[in-house]
Amino acid sequence: MNRSRAAFALVPLVLLLTGCGGEATRATSAPAAQESTAETTAAPEPVSPDSSPGSSSDRSVGPADLKPPTGTRTVEVKRSLDEPPIVTGVRYAEHRGFDRVVVDYRGDLPGYRVEWVPELVQDGSGEPIEVEGGAYLQVTIIPANAHDEDGAPTWKGGPIFKAGLGNVKNVVKTGDFEAVVGVGIVLEHRAGFRVKEYRSPNRLVIDVAH
Repeated sequence: MNRSRAAFALVPLVLLLTGCGGEATRATSAPAAQESTAETTAAPEPVSPDSSPGSSSDRSVGPADLKPPTGTRTVEVKRSLDEPPIVTGVRYAEHRGFDRVVVDYRGDLPGYRVEWVPELVQDGSGEPIEVEGGAYLQVTIIPANAHDEDGAPTWKGGPIFKAGLGNVKNVVKTGDFEAVVGVGIVLEHRAGFRVKEYRSPNRLVIDVAH
């Protein structure tokens, strides 16, 4: 893949996390199924209430008996909001058979698109991001911001966060530009993925098979 002209510093933010059906997982405050090249628009699973909104634990969205995902097609949901929500952070954790990336929001659930891309690039400039992987999932969140009214980042650190999970190698902040927030998922290899939405607190979940 192409290399970026700018070097990025790795900023590992690793926490120990116990959750998701009693499994020990790794998370941070900083995804082989049969491949398909066709792009389709698919609705996510229904938004579900969450009675345990904790910060570092996602017990409600990662039961131990949840099977690894198998879908590989683009998932897109469009929404028009009066006020873009704020991305407050991105977490990741390893589970039995799959890895999980969680995007946390403050505000309403925005629209998004999750798709395979040949490489990760910086939003706005289009410059390639220097990060090695066997496959790349791009999560484009719109409308959304990852900064406050004063321009201070609400999703701090990065742009590259080392994950080191079963398949997810890194999570990358690819942009925060004109009410579009980009989250890149760097994988060891292409695999099945699924997308879920949850409320209380609002968040987007991307599971990727090992």
